[in-house]
Amino acid sequence: MPELCATEGLTDIQRDILAAVRVFVDEQILPVATELEHADEYPAEIVEQMKKLGIFGLTIPEEFGGLGESLLTYALVVEEISRGWMSVSGIINTHFIVAYLLLQHGTEEQKRRYLPRMATGDLRGAFSMSEPELGSDVSAIKTSATPRDGGYRISGQKMWVTNGGSANLVAVLVRTPEGSDKPHRNLTTFLVEKEPGFGEVAQGITIPGKIEKMGYKGVDTTELLFDGHEISADRILGGVPGRGFYQMMDGVEVGRVNVAARAVGVATRAFELGISYAQQRRTFGKKIADHQAILFRLAEMGTKVEAAHQMVVRAARIKDAGNRNDLEAGMAKYLASEYCRDVVEESFRIHGGYGFAKEFEIERLYREAPMLLIGEGTADIQRMIIGRRLLEDYALPG
Repeated sequence: MPELCATEGLTDIQRDILAAVRVFVDEQILPVATELEHADEYPAEIVEQMKKLGIFGLTIPEEFGGLGESLLTYALVVEEISRGWMSVSGIINTHFIVAYLLLQHGTEEQKRRYLPRMATGDLRGAFSMSEPELGSDVSAIKTSATPRDGGYRISGQKMWVTNGGSANLVAVLVRTPEGSDKPHRNLTTFLVEKEPGFGEVAQGITIPGKIEKMGYKGVDTTELLFDGHEISADRILGGVPGRGFYQMMDGVEVGRVNVAARAVGVATRAFELGISYAQQRRTFGKKIADHQAILFRLAEMGTKVEAAHQMVVRAARIKDAGNRNDLEAGMAKYLASEYCRDVVEESFRIHGGYGFAKEFEIERLYREAPMLLIGEGTADIQRMIIGRRLLEDYALPG
């Protein structure tokens, strides 16, 4: 393992998993990532290999056919995969969040219906909160589910659905008439099944196509259009309407750990590329790594990668212990994404003009890093969460 981002106290099983994933990344992802990314091609062969490795079932309990590993293990695996290609980690992130929601909030019937197939990767998950007119303001959701004939009819438009085309199970947050008059208390999570692909993928459900993006390519990001989609009441997550907001916020906490881990992975790769190039490129008769300006850049880059990694580990361990971690997850996501941007830009600068050429990997990372600044809540949203929690923890008496 590299000197940076070492994690103390891992079990032999965790170390073996990470070693296997690192080999997989080095041999199966890095050699093809840039080519697939430039072509905006879904990494079908990589996904099949991840199925065989058991990555889709990494955190799903053994009783449902998974490996039963912790959030920490998952976060460390995400770091490794993102070091190869961040888009691949996006394929498993939404899948993992849906599995987590089922484990924490699903009925026994829902767990047994979905988790065994999710563990094998045959059933792949996505989750959907955002809409065209809202981002982090979840309480402003307009997509609604109207009771009808013992079930519901869903109508509305969802936005920014990662894996919207490739997934066949989507956890969708919509408004229902049940619950209190407070906006966030009449939101319900439905487990919506559909066919993979684009166009009409189920009765009353249309996926128009992929949204074109500056980076984060390969993985499909889509709209999700509902027009009177009929769904039975037993597809409500947990079986009771009105609990969707709290369920999704629980899922977002682990999602923020994931995004932070992605940022560490991308930053790690940018550091590797930068420090390697700095020892090969020569100017004024010596390696550019021997120039103090470059040496200082490398020092700052390495320090930021290490600091972000340790924040991710802390946030994951707190959640694994069964404790609230919105403060730590927010801090990890905020710090790691900002540091990732910094490290990628410094590596880009080290590469000079070559960093602007598509044949160099750093060009891809430079376009991928910005997504991490906005995914699972912007930096400003994280600062609000962090600030409120700090005021809560340090409230003056009386």
